Amino acid sequence: MTSTGRNQSNQPPSATDEGGSSVAKQASLAELDAMTMEMRRDVIEMIYAAGSGHPGGSFSEMEILTALYFRIMRYDPQNPAWPERDRFILSKGHACPGLYAVLSKAGYFPREEMWTFRQLGSRLQGHAHPGTPGVEMNSGSLGQGLSFAVGTALAARLDQRSSRAYVLLGDGECDEGQVWEAAMAAANYRLDNLTAFVDRNRIQNDRFTTQVIKLEPLAEKWSAFGWNVLKVDGHSIGQVTEAVDRARSHVGRPTMIIADTVKGKGVSFMENNPDFHGRSPTKDEYERAIAELA
Repeated sequence: MTSTGRNQSNQPPSATDEGGSSVAKQASLAELDAMTMEMRRDVIEMIYAAGSGHPGGSFSEMEILTALYFRIMRYDPQNPAWPERDRFILSKGHACPGLYAVLSKAGYFPREEMWTFRQLGSRLQGHAHPGTPGVEMNSGSLGQGLSFAVGTALAARLDQRSSRAYVLLGDGECDEGQVWEAAMAAANYRLDNLTAFVDRNRIQNDRFTTQVIKLEPLAEKWSAFGWNVLKVDGHSIGQVTEAVDRARSHVGRPTMIIADTVKGKGVSFMENNPDFHGRSPTKDEYERAIAELA
């Protein structure tokens, strides 16, 4: 231990020695589901207070993030730079309110700091950036997160560390050519310490993905690029956890988990509604959303 009391060794900190956080490491799936709804309320509170933000994609990713942070990953919120930590990269960086809610719950910063979202000088900006404790990369521009994750997975191998890289992509983001360049590189280097997710909510920006570029057959495309491919209900923490367990035991190939989700999940009038990709609710919508998430 250093003079600051932070863990700098290669041993996992006691709060995270089995993956997840001390906040919820022993929680049941039902308790994690309830926690996820609480964090959705925090998301809508953040966005409403700021008057801007991206509720739809923040809601669709929540169970994936909950599974990663409270069931799977190793990390130390008191020492975000702990060398042996697992890395999570939110490639769809506009959906950072969901990540901020999870990071706060995991102990990276106080809950009240969430209400500074998008304010000048705040550590919680409108797109994910490394000034926020627990955030690994600036992902305001889409298409770059998988490349970053490939780099972190390669670095872990070169450093002979057991840490793993996890990255969450938007489905619309898969229109980006850089995603497929990174996919080829990951397969070429046989990065079995890399697990990626596609948040398959079928909406990008102001329209459905089929109205922009048809992605299907998406699973077959990733498989053709040399990846181990799994499909899950992205709103089932149990299914997400099981899929990651399978990915960790798969040798010689990176794993892509295609998570079937609903954009705006949890609030009836936001679900499958492109209008809530990137706007704050009105006062009436905010009150209705809070009531539905109670």
